[in-house]
Amino acid sequence: MTARTSQGEVILEARNISKSFPGVRALDRVDLQVRAGRLMAVVGENGAGKSTLMNILAGVLQPDEGEIYLDARRVEFANPREAQLAGIAIIFQELNLVPTLSVAENIFLGREPVRRTGLIDYDRMHAQAGALLAELELRIDPHTQVSNLRVGQQQVVEIAKALSFNARIIIMDEPTSALSELEVQHLFSLINRLKRQGVAIIYITHKLDELPHIADDLTVLRDGRRIGSGPLREFSTDQIVRMMVGREPTELYKRTRAEFGDVVLRAEHISLPNPDLPGTRLVDNVSFEVRAGEVLGIFGLMGAGRTELLETLFGLHAGRASGSVHIKGRRIRLDSPSDAIAAGIALAPEDRKLAGLVLGMSVCENTTLPSLERLTRFGLINHSAARALTEQFVSRLQIKTPTIDQPVLNLSGGTQQKVVLAKWLATNPAVLLLDEPTRGIDINAKREIYALIDELARAGLGVVIASSELPELMAVADRIMVMCEGRKTAEFARAEATEEKIMHAALPRSDTAKTNNAGA
Repeated sequence: MTARTSQGEVILEARNISKSFPGVRALDRVDLQVRAGRLMAVVGENGAGKSTLMNILAGVLQPDEGEIYLDARRVEFANPREAQLAGIAIIFQELNLVPTLSVAENIFLGREPVRRTGLIDYDRMHAQAGALLAELELRIDPHTQVSNLRVGQQQVVEIAKALSFNARIIIMDEPTSALSELEVQHLFSLINRLKRQGVAIIYITHKLDELPHIADDLTVLRDGRRIGSGPLREFSTDQIVRMMVGREPTELYKRTRAEFGDVVLRAEHISLPNPDLPGTRLVDNVSFEVRAGEVLGIFGLMGAGRTELLETLFGLHAGRASGSVHIKGRRIRLDSPSDAIAAGIALAPEDRKLAGLVLGMSVCENTTLPSLERLTRFGLINHSAARALTEQFVSRLQIKTPTIDQPVLNLSGGTQQKVVLAKWLATNPAVLLLDEPTRGIDINAKREIYALIDELARAGLGVVIASSELPELMAVADRIMVMCEGRKTAEFARAEATEEKIMHAALPRSDTAKTNNAGA
């Protein structure tokens, strides 16, 4: 790819960008300069305005005020297609691919090369897709259906799609949030290669430890304003955190010494067959228990079966799963999520936008959705009771929303996650299952959620947290269970847990090693 701008030269500039939504000033006179061949990291708490700014640069939204300059010429984008044609591409946190189409079809969707007859020239399309994939060192067949790819591979397909537009500026929104460590390293290598080719990259992340590996420049946003900007080397981590949250960095979280009660959840021999690979299991004979007031962490690498285990406990795989579940000593049937909710189990899912919320509904409607049965009389919703319940949790969880009637679509990612928690806490559960509860959430919002988990455990709730972030689990959990390839491979009390022990138990081993270990 040939750069049309000299390395280090300003290629994209935003000046005095402002944007408001009902009740919210999302951006307030924000400036941003992006240079060819350099990565600009944009950081800030949820609600700081990062995604709004990126959506304006990519033509998804239009600013209320301000100007955008590309190669020193003022531009206006009415839609994302205009931005793409100008060389600006955005890769969203939730990847924007069609799973039932092939890699090549996704890359050239809506722009397929055609023959003179007007029919799609599949040979040329697959050849062009193959060349792009080779440039990015992704060794997959362009005919492969996207649903058969790992998340990391899908992300590279998104980058190939951006390069097919001859993108000179690529915006990446939390690109490593769902990647394994190996996939992260591959992405970083790819980013550095793109920079050498003159591509400018804007990179949104909450993971400050990623910045030294890839970032050249830094912009910090807080409450819709630019707080600081400059070369990354001029900022320490403490300075960045201070700018993000507006105060001195403090210890992220300290778990209160806990007193445990009786067993509230006991799962025995939980198994779930893999529908795509007959004879294998996504969850393989897993047993564990959780006591009242205890926080159990579940750690595992990508594909370990953490999410599938929690989904099974919530009744999402009824008819296929086997094993038994007991709540407070009583065995329960889990023929559906409704059974789980009635028994006192709540699940905050990994993908809040797809499975945790109805984005077009309000904060109030989402919060009360699982509790409608007790808020309804003679088929009519008691709206006063629903609003009172919502206001209670908005206050308790410090949910930042101008009104409980605000659609959750308009809220930041961290605020949306708090609505998910409010929704399930409103059901008065005995056991709260949390799947990646802080994914895509800033430092301060993480601290608030950790404090809430601590408060819930002290109140006697049993909490299970599945997370791919090991430091998070070591900070918040009283006990850590490790999974690998669907099996429970180890369990550590808080005092004996170390990163080395946990990672050793999480790594797949050869059949010989497994056999030797079993016979030891």
